[in-house]
Amino acid sequence: MAQPPFDPQLLPIDGIAGEPAILPERLAPAWLRSRFAAPPEVWSPEGSERVLPARAGRAPTPASVLIPLVQRAHGLTVLLTQRNADLTDHPGQVSFPGGRAEDYDSDAVDTALRESEEEIGLARRHVEILGTLPDYLTGTGYCVTPVVGLVQPPFEVVADPSEVAAIFEVPLAFLMDGANHQRLSAELPNGRRSFYAMPYEGYYIWGATAGMLRNLFHFLRAD
Repeated sequence: MAQPPFDPQLLPIDGIAGEPAILPERLAPAWLRSRFAAPPEVWSPEGSERVLPARAGRAPTPASVLIPLVQRAHGLTVLLTQRNADLTDHPGQVSFPGGRAEDYDSDAVDTALRESEEEIGLARRHVEILGTLPDYLTGTGYCVTPVVGLVQPPFEVVADPSEVAAIFEVPLAFLMDGANHQRLSAELPNGRRSFYAMPYEGYYIWGATAGMLRNLFHFLRAD
């Protein structure tokens, strides 16, 4: 199974990223619409993951995820899933709804919306697409396009039991605060791997999901 040979929750914390939290006014739907409509000319996304040896030499598999920003009365939240423990790739991990692209998908946005419908039953009519973030290469060989969208309640979600163990929401303000971004690392046969983790209540957000959230963080904080 494509899972790391270590338990990230047992690793020591190397440090805290520690950048100031994104200003509250930048976490409002209107500001987010303007940011994606006119992105900053200069900002620096962080590096993707090192591809695991078993996947090296293969062309990356195109995939998309939806970063759903839910418009709650108390502020935006990020809707996330916990994957089933028996899946081949990233078993048991926290992830965005999404998956690999299919030939019949019109583009990366269509992939993200289709996969979200299939995995959690989120109808695309509830999603206002804001834009995309830079592609993120996972260690398991996926080239993932993060698609950011606003989700307007009321809406229903129902987990596909073959893929999703849980659906939950995390305040966007919590995730967009560098004080909540832990840095960890592990020694692997092919070298040292570093990654971020953003634990929230009973959920351990780390790896590719945390990496894409870091890129959203940088995108929103850029001048």
